Amino acid sequence: MYQGTISGAFKNALDWLHALGSREPPFLHDEVIGLISAAGGTQGLQAINTMEFAVRALRGWAVPYVIPVAAAYRVVDSAGRLTDESVELQLRTLGAEVVRVATRFADDSTAQRARACEESAERVAVAG
Repeated sequence: MYQGTISGAFKNALDWLHALGSREPPFLHDEVIGLISAAGGTQGLQAINTMEFAVRALRGWAVPYVIPVAAAYRVVDSAGRLTDESVELQLRTLGAEVVRVATRFADDSTAQRARACEESAERVAVAG
């Protein structure tokens, strides 16, 4: 996080994801994403909100459970290890939630889901 939002370096990394636009499916289509911010202060949720907009724009799915780590310098030691058990538990919970949702996506092979996606694509093509 930088100046209340994502850093320029992180924004540049997101810009490189446009290279995935020509693959099939494009961008982060149906990828399940967990969002974490590490801030020096307490404004981490602002960065998460920005990242959520970016995930949606790139056709991914952000799980609703997010982790804004405030005053990150207090919970990570100089070797990069977590020193706060509550933050570790939150990160483990987020990881489990990403796996749970991704498994649901992978297990959903219903014809209705495929047909709903096709119908949406057709509506977008007609509208465009």
